This record gives sequence, C-alpha cells and structure tokens, in this order.
Amino acid sequence: MERTRRRRSVLAALTAVGLAVPGITALSSAARAADADVAVNGGFESGLTGWTCTAGTTVNSPVHSGSSALQATPAGGDNAQCAQTVTVQPDAQYTLSGYVRGSYVYLGASGTGTTDVSTWTQSAPDWQKLSTTFRTGAATTKVTIYTHGWYGTGAYQADDITLVGPGGSGTTQPPAAPAGLKTTTVTSSSVGLSWSAVTGATSYAVYRDGVKVQTVTGTSATVSGLAASTAYGFQVTAVNEAGESAKSAAVTATTSPGGGGGGSSDLPAHALVGYLHASFANGAGYTRLADVPDSWDVIDLAFGEPTSVTSGDIRFNRCPVTECPNVESDAEFKAAIKAKQAAGKKVLISIGGQNGQVQLTTTAARDTFVSSVSNIIDTYGLDGLDIDFEGHSLSLNTGDTDFRNPTTPVIVNLISALKTLKAKYGAKFVLTMAPETFFVQNGYQFYGSGKWGGQDPRCGAYLPVIHALRDDLTLLHVQDYNSGPIMGLDNQYHSMGGADFHIAMTDMLLTGFPVAGDQNNVFPPLRPDQVAIGMPASTNAGNGHVSPAEVTKTLDCLTKKTNCGSYTTHGTWPALRGLMTWSVNWDRYANWEFQKNFDAYFG
Repeated sequence: MERTRRRRSVLAALTAVGLAVPGITALSSAARAADADVAVNGGFESGLTGWTCTAGTTVNSPVHSGSSALQATPAGGDNAQCAQTVTVQPDAQYTLSGYVRGSYVYLGASGTGTTDVSTWTQSAPDWQKLSTTFRTGAATTKVTIYTHGWYGTGAYQADDITLVGPGGSGTTQPPAAPAGLKTTTVTSSSVGLSWSAVTGATSYAVYRDGVKVQTVTGTSATVSGLAASTAYGFQVTAVNEAGESAKSAAVTATTSPGGGGGGSSDLPAHALVGYLHASFANGAGYTRLADVPDSWDVIDLAFGEPTSVTSGDIRFNRCPVTECPNVESDAEFKAAIKAKQAAGKKVLISIGGQNGQVQLTTTAARDTFVSSVSNIIDTYGLDGLDIDFEGHSLSLNTGDTDFRNPTTPVIVNLISALKTLKAKYGAKFVLTMAPETFFVQNGYQFYGSGKWGGQDPRCGAYLPVIHALRDDLTLLHVQDYNSGPIMGLDNQYHSMGGADFHIAMTDMLLTGFPVAGDQNNVFPPLRPDQVAIGMPASTNAGNGHVSPAEVTKTLDCLTKKTNCGSYTTHGTWPALRGLMTWSVNWDRYANWEFQKNFDAYFG
C-alpha cells in the first residue's frame, strides 16, 4: 500500500509540471486551473463562519496551522457534528481532506449524488490527516461535508479541511473589507454602528475588541450589554459563501455615564443579596425582617407562588404562626419594609422557588400575573420583583432556536409581563432574576430541543428572557449551586465545590458566548454592575457550598485578576455588583459566616 501511494505522489508531481508520463494523459492547463479548494473557512480562522455545528467552537490551542481550530464535544445524544454545504460541479472528482485530533473523529461527505463517503480514526493523540475521494452525480451541484465525533466520548479537534476539485459555478472569492465604519447612537450600555455596503456580501460580522459579537444582514448594528463610561473598539467584516473578508478599519467609542437600568443606580457599588424565608420556616428557622442585619442590601421575600401552574395568579402567604411561632404581624412586617427602605435597602417579592412552578401559557395568564404581582407589590409597598422560576416553568417549544426572537408562549408571555410591570412602576422598579446554570450557561452547548430534537427543551431557556430584559434588568444572580458540571468558555467541564466553578460561570456572563456553539448567534455580555454571584450560605443551604477562602478567591480573580487558579478569565471586572445567597435564614443559622466574609472583603 505504501509503495502505491508513493508512485501516485510521483505521478501527481510530474503531471503538475506538465511532463508526459507513459500511460497517463497530462491534464490541460485549463483543467488544472479549474481545480480549487471549494471548502469555506476550512482552517476556522474566521470562527465558525460557513459551518453549522451542534456543539462546536473555535480554540487557539491546539491548532494544526494558523491561529484557530475547531473543537467540539459530543454528548450522550449528540455526536457534535459540524457541516457545511458547498457548490460543486456535476460529474466531477473531488478529494476531501483534513487534520483531526481526539478519539473517534469522522470526516465525510453526503449528498454526492453517487456514493457518500467518510473516513475516521479511532484514536489520534496528535494531529492526523484524514482523506477520502468521491465523484459527484450527473446532476449534483451541492455537497455537504462534515466532521463529527462519537456519542459520549471526549472533545475532538479539526483543522485545515479542504475539498479540492473543479470550482463550483457560485462565488469563489470572499468579499472586500467594509469601508466607512462609523458610530451612530451611543448610550451608557450600547453603541450603534453603520458602514458602507460591500458588493457580493451576504452578511456582515461585527467585532468588539477583537471578539465576534454579532452577525447581521444589513449595514448597521447595535452592540448592547456594554459597561458605562468604558471605551470599546469595533470592526466589521463582510461575508459570503466563499468566506469572510479582512476586518475593516477600527473605530472606538466610549459609552456614556450611567448607573444602568432597573434602579441599579440606587444600589451600593457592591451589594449583598439574600433570600428571606417569609412564607415558611424549614430547618433554618424563621427570621423577622426587622432582625435582618444592615449588611443585606437586597432582601428577596421567598416566595410568591401561583394558585395553579398555569393560572398566572400569584399569591404571597406569610408564614403561619403554627409553623413560625415568632412571626411578626402584618403591621410589623410592613413597618419593617419601610424601615429597610428608609435605610437604603431594597425589598422584593420573589416568585417561584423550588415548589412554585409558573407557566404563562396564555395571554390571560400573563395578564393575571401582572395584576396579581402588582397587588402584592402595592399591598406591601415593595421595590420590585425577583424571578426565581425553576423546574419546568420555562422550556422552549420545538423549532424555537433563536434566543433573540423567541416564539414559545411561556417565554413570550413572561417577557411581555415583565416589560408591562417595568413600564407601570418606572425607572426605580428593581428587577432581578435567579435562574439555575442549566437554564443559562448550559446554553453554550445546548439550546432547547436542538435543531434535530432529542435534547432537554429547558436547556438555556432563560436566555431569551434575560436578553429581552437586559436593559431593564437590575441584577442577574445565577444559582451556582445544585448544578451538574457545566462547560465553560475554555471548553472544559467545571464542577461545584471551589472558586473555579464560580469564576468560569461568571466569566461566561461577563464575556458573552455563542449559543449552542453557533458563532453567528452570540449571547452578548451583561454589564458587570448587573451581575452578582449566587452561592449557598452554608453546607445546610444547598449543594455547592464553598468556604469563605474560596469566595475570596472568586472575587479576587474576577475583580482583580489575581488568585485565579487554572482558569483564565476574558477580562477584569472591578464593577462586579456582588454576591447573592440562599439564604439570610441559613446564614444566621451558620453565625453569619457568609455576610461577615462579604463585609470583610468589600469593607
């Protein structure tokens, strides 16, 4: 076999320079010129432009050549396929090649019109070349090439994928770089951009400080989720089926001053958020609102719950005397709320919790939700609302794949309800959310049931809600507890139990990430003043408790870029808002360990 390969390479070299070989008909110069690499962005230097991936991203190491390569991680029900459809000539010979690393890596072509082909390796600890050939059918003009791993195995890498043969009849060159890039409207959290159209471009990619954050079809875009009083650099590229252009000249813009939406300007620079068991006692015992120490800046009354899952009718029932013998009267409770507010604290009603499933399946339920929540806020004179939907409250219908434009009723109706409440109460209305990691960061790998179905439809289901409300959102404090392992932006799985988990999960919120591995569908970063880190107050409060030393490491890394351990963050955020904990009651049970550590850190 090796001798045959060597003979073929010699023949190829001779015919390439136009020398006659006995028994071989030399290619004409015209035929040779027609052969080209028709794969788009096979080196992944332009991210995933041209590729559609179920669970892929680009990495800077390891690479076979250039500065980027594909990395994808199969799951139990997903082989992490990345594919692209290319234009080919009918009845023509093509060679598909690429370099791969990892276990069980496949490279193949489908839709050839003749015999679909694939090649694979069981184990490639270092870069290994895979290659196969096929001939297109008499009427074939499109072929899909792909690479994938195998279900439940580790991550694989691919780079320098080529499909060499006669060029197709479509576009063969990437477009020119856009010109005329300029800023338009600049606010405290967003920058508008516009540029001149490029002939042959089908879309444009927008880069913020070198990171692709949007893909648009027009010649303008608004980049949101920015920090106030901060300078950013922007560039744009033009894209067509042949690839991505060079980047445009850069423009810079500095966002205007501002404290952010949702009343966050009334919070201290670093805030401590805690849930207060107001409707039940459990093992932590009941704590009167008036007895909550002044260290707590936001107090979430847990919980308002629906009369039924789909009614939208939320009721807040205070803990009965039979369960909480030391419960205060309604008058005392309302007086305590006013006293906290006079001291600059925010008191919110938290809706949901572990037992409070809320599904706004109809517009009637949405309207009932608005009126019933308004009644609670007005009755107790509260500052706003915390959304703590868990379990099966939020999930995405099949085919709902774009977090920017959701179609699932429970998602759309919740967004509408929250916008209505915000409009009703105005700029000082405090809106916070406390989703679990499964509903947010897990969206980096999976979103809804996926393009081919079979995934948990709750994956990433909070993302459209957060995105739609990002300009109204005071705080997002994801529950970094009671969580399974989650893949971070380093494409490694991170587990509870130390600072590493909190650092990786928070870095994702502050950096942004491609949803379901799609580099053309990026969830933009939140402002650091909108983000607090959710942690259990004690070992009794929930799985994932970490010691005060690990809390300090987390804050050091994210606000100072020191004490980070093995994870490398994508920035430094001294304006990170603070910490959230479940719960005030459990922290009191643990002699206020969580609160004392927060006070010591932020002084």
